Amino acid sequence: MPYMIILGYSFSPQWLALDRAERRRLKDAHIGPIAARYADRVRMRFFDAEAFQTQFSDFALLETEDLQAYYFLVEELRDTPLISQGYLTIKDIFLGVEDGHQAYERILAGAGS
Repeated sequence: MPYMIILGYSFSPQWLALDRAERRRLKDAHIGPIAARYADRVRMRFFDAEAFQTQFSDFALLETEDLQAYYFLVEELRDTPLISQGYLTIKDIFLGVEDGHQAYERILAGAGS
């Protein structure tokens, strides 16, 4: 079953104090390789949100059918300096199943035969 995960996160004032070149370097050094390692199992898209709401400054949409790969990806992210040094804090995680009711109805229809 396809899962969609929304990770809401915020960057700290310490992160914002870094110049943009250093921020880009840290993202490229830490986020890029992790995303690439899981790209065959977890699709990721990144969005800015700070101008539209206050719960978190950014969010990522992750789509997967492999919750273990998603979980391991998050564990790897937690080990990066971005999180371990407090530059980034995950604020919210939302998980949903795409058309889960339809999958359930297909199972019910098969059981009734």
